Amino acid sequence: MITGILLAVFAGLILGLYALPEKFTRDFQYENTWSLFFLLTMFVVPIVASTFLIEGFSSIFSNMPADIWLKMGLASFLWGIGVMMWSKAIDHIGLSLGFSIFIGTVILIGSLLPFAVDGLPPTHALVVMLIGILIVLVGILLNGRAGILRERDEAKHHADDERAGKESSMTKGIAIAVIGGLLATGFSYANAAGRPYLHEVSTQAGNADWVTAVAVMFPIFISGGIVMTIYFLWQLSRKKAWSHFRTPALGINLGLIFIMALFHYAASALFAYAAFRLGASGNTVGYAIFNTASVATAIISGLITKEWVKASSQARQSLYGGLACMMVGILVIAYGNSLV
Repeated sequence: MITGILLAVFAGLILGLYALPEKFTRDFQYENTWSLFFLLTMFVVPIVASTFLIEGFSSIFSNMPADIWLKMGLASFLWGIGVMMWSKAIDHIGLSLGFSIFIGTVILIGSLLPFAVDGLPPTHALVVMLIGILIVLVGILLNGRAGILRERDEAKHHADDERAGKESSMTKGIAIAVIGGLLATGFSYANAAGRPYLHEVSTQAGNADWVTAVAVMFPIFISGGIVMTIYFLWQLSRKKAWSHFRTPALGINLGLIFIMALFHYAASALFAYAAFRLGASGNTVGYAIFNTASVATAIISGLITKEWVKASSQARQSLYGGLACMMVGILVIAYGNSLV
């Protein structure tokens, strides 16, 4: 269990850092940065990783039952829309607040959704886990409040017309983050639906246990990437953003975006393996730990990159209180898992 918890925390740390390189890209619009990111993380990285790491790759996926393909494909398609909306929310409201609201929604729904697939754990363990999830959710809400207070503090430094535009963008960004979080819970369902079969056939083909995580990611990322490809091809053309790829900073930008893609994929694969190591309630427990660690990392990186330099003491107190709640919640969830 300890290994599974540590892996879930580490996966969350990686996920919390994945969007950070975006702050350092130059001469790119939103569509340029994120279209390259999704191309790399949804297709290039998983295809290369799956082909080279999975023994019997072709046989495993060509023989996978149609009903599993359908369940994973539909859930992953919704997840893809959710992740795309997440990137839009980050663009509107920043890294800290975008993570807080999006992940808060994901934890609330996504941690409970796998129970519909895996079944309920014993009552005493379930109660403890639910208490832990509730504490985590309180922490996420406090972080969201801290982000809103920070934005209000920053707005005081702008003219009225600029502030009005900022608040409009804030409202839109929050709505996008919430809806995206609801859709992104499809990842948890797809993982729960496909992992048992893929683990069995993967190990039968001679693969180590950890390779199952790579196998699970393949149909999830490919299915999720389809909707993103359609959306960004449309957006690049609609906004005439193709020309922005012709910039002296293309090489540096591509390197930064590749790091984003690698971190995003690695975090998801590590979560899938952590869920396996955590046992029967791994999807629920691992999901809460994974996402909480990612929010904490994103907020800390936001502090380091001076997102909170103009925030009031009230905003910072809410931020620190939220982080404390998330840490306590993780411990409670881990204890609940030990009772299974």
